[in-house]
Amino acid sequence: MQETVITNANKAYALLKADADKILKLIQVQMDNLTMPQCPLYEEVLDTHMFGLSREIDFAVRMDLIEVEEGKALLDNLEKQLNLIHEKSQQR
Repeated sequence: MQETVITNANKAYALLKADADKILKLIQVQMDNLTMPQCPLYEEVLDTHMFGLSREIDFAVRMDLIEVEEGKALLDNLEKQLNLIHEKSQQR
């Protein structure tokens, strides 16, 4: 039973990480195609996807599949990476 819980927790974290990576790639593609960060579409996509990911993380926490700290770290890491992409686009 304990092994199943650990396996499910690992799967949950892997799925959340994959979703975070998809958001990062989506934003990177937009930036590479010269979409400006001030563009309403950029902001809408980012806000919608980040909200969705935060809800997924909340669900995984409530199901005891990940710890609150893991979820926060996942979101914090994604936000840092997105900020780096934004800064690079500003330097162009």
